[in-house]
Amino acid sequence: MSLWADKYRPKSLDELDYHKDMAQNLKHLVKSPDFPHLLVYGPSGAGKRTRIAAILRELYGPGADRLRIQRQQFETPSKKKIEITTYSSNYHIEVNPSDVGFQDRTVVQELIKHVAETHPLDQHPFKVIVLQEVDRLSKDAQDALRRTMEKYISSCRLILCALSTSRVTPAIQSRCLPIRVAAPSKNQIVKVLQIVSKKEGIIMPLELADRISDVADGNLRRAVLMLESCRGEKYPFVDKQPIVEPDWEKYLRETACMIVQEQSPARLLKVRERLYELLCHCIPADLIFRGLLKELVKQCDNQLKAQICAEAAKCQWRSTRGSKPIIHIEEFIAKFMAIYKRFIEQAMMMDDFDD
Repeated sequence: MSLWADKYRPKSLDELDYHKDMAQNLKHLVKSPDFPHLLVYGPSGAGKRTRIAAILRELYGPGADRLRIQRQQFETPSKKKIEITTYSSNYHIEVNPSDVGFQDRTVVQELIKHVAETHPLDQHPFKVIVLQEVDRLSKDAQDALRRTMEKYISSCRLILCALSTSRVTPAIQSRCLPIRVAAPSKNQIVKVLQIVSKKEGIIMPLELADRISDVADGNLRRAVLMLESCRGEKYPFVDKQPIVEPDWEKYLRETACMIVQEQSPARLLKVRERLYELLCHCIPADLIFRGLLKELVKQCDNQLKAQICAEAAKCQWRSTRGSKPIIHIEEFIAKFMAIYKRFIEQAMMMDDFDD
């Protein structure tokens, strides 16, 4: 039994529910004799992986869907063994090199070299390597990627997936055809929710679909998961049906309230424990940063919002260059506490002066 988001994921470019003009352009691109490297980027839940899978199916047919999961081992220059999970068919391989941290350079070099040395089946001219979260790769790994892209262009093509191009080096961007997958609009999300409801044989009020699309904030996968959660909580749907919120979001909101209530070393220590809890449950550091910032600025005076956003941006940027995100998240929280406490104390002094 699969989740609805996976069960009703479009399998081909013709089945896509939105950005249909892009789908037609991709079909023409696949039929072109000179298929380039691709850089597919856009926000979470916009449909990047769905379109990449559809491109692969358009290139290789149903054989691209027959995936096998493998643990591949690589050896670093210092003779250290590293393992990484790959998803592959006879025609392509998909991997997330950032999973191995600062050893991502070795994975990029060795994986592309290994794939380039094996010939695809059925007389296809090249195999495809899909690299996820390219924007999280280290600079060394991106430099190595640039060199290998040029060296093995005759036998393999790369499809790079990223949230944003801001962290992808210009050298890599210049060697790829950029494809921006924009987040679906609220009307498009509502349309997809109606299609999923119809296929599941359930009646969904339009008001509920509108509320889910508002909460999903452009993330289609999240919207479909919310609909499935609502179906599990109560059906038939009722007026003002509550939308089930992920537990980690509630936990993060409670953490933000703790930060605003008290600014002290003891409170910072308690918050650190909660951050470790989130990270241990595989909540990405970027989501924690965004979630905390969103909740904290709600509690702030307008005078503080620009300064707090600037500090969050600095700390988040540093976290992409390091290997321990907890340090940078805690740094942001400590700076917020200092800024917020100073503002409260100054406001109290001004009140006393007025009296």
